[in-house]
Order: sequence, then C-alpha cells, then structure tokens
Amino acid sequence: MNDPASIRRVADHFDLPVSTLHYWERRGLITPHRRFGHRYYDADQIYRIALIRLWRTTGQMSLNEIAAVLSEHADTADWRDTVTVRIAAIEAQMTQLDTARSYLRGLLTCPRDDALEHCEGFRDRVALPAEDQR
Repeated sequence: MNDPASIRRVADHFDLPVSTLHYWERRGLITPHRRFGHRYYDADQIYRIALIRLWRTTGQMSLNEIAAVLSEHADTADWRDTVTVRIAAIEAQMTQLDTARSYLRGLLTCPRDDALEHCEGFRDRVALPAEDQR
C-alpha cells in the first residue's frame, strides 16, 4: 500500500467508529498524516491500528497497557512486564471460565428441575460456614 488511506477507509476496514481513531490519536497511540485538514494513515500506522484493535479484543488490554507497550520511551523490561501481567490475568480468567463451564455442564445433569441448589454436584462444591463457637 503506497497511498495513505483516509480515516473513513481505515475505520470501515477495521469496523471501528471514526471517533475511536480520533480518541486513539488523542491518547498518542496513532499518528495520522494530515492533508488539507483530513487524516490519512500510511502502512505503518495501519499496522499499528491493527495491533491496537487485536490487543483490545483478543488480548483484552487496556489503552494504558497498550500505550505502555507501544511507547518509544519504554525499555524492553517495561513493556515485557506489562505483557507478562496481562498473560497472568488472562490465565486467571481462563481458570475461572473453565470452572464456570464445568459447573454449568454438571448442572445440566441435575435431575432436579425445580430446585437447582439441591443438586449434589453443586452442593459438593460449596463449603458451608463453620458454626459459631460461643
């Protein structure tokens, strides 16, 4: 791609509102070229937009995390720490989702349609509070 792409073309391509690209620009994440007051993006900026979109959706990274990773002033350890923390958070979320899926699959085998809190599979997983020692 030799010719810069207009903001509308880039927004449509990535299925983003134009306002999102404006916001990312204000945050310093992207830097469009300007021609007659209109924003245009070269190939490098388009790849950067693709990265930001990917990190927002699949990596579930906040804009602050993305800014830390993309910052030209961050040293390698800084952005690697940010990515390592994000990976740990995703792994914790995956564990929670696995637990939820397991519980819900077990719930489908419960013979009690009227009172799901009485299902053995559920009751086996819940610890009751200890009795008061008065």
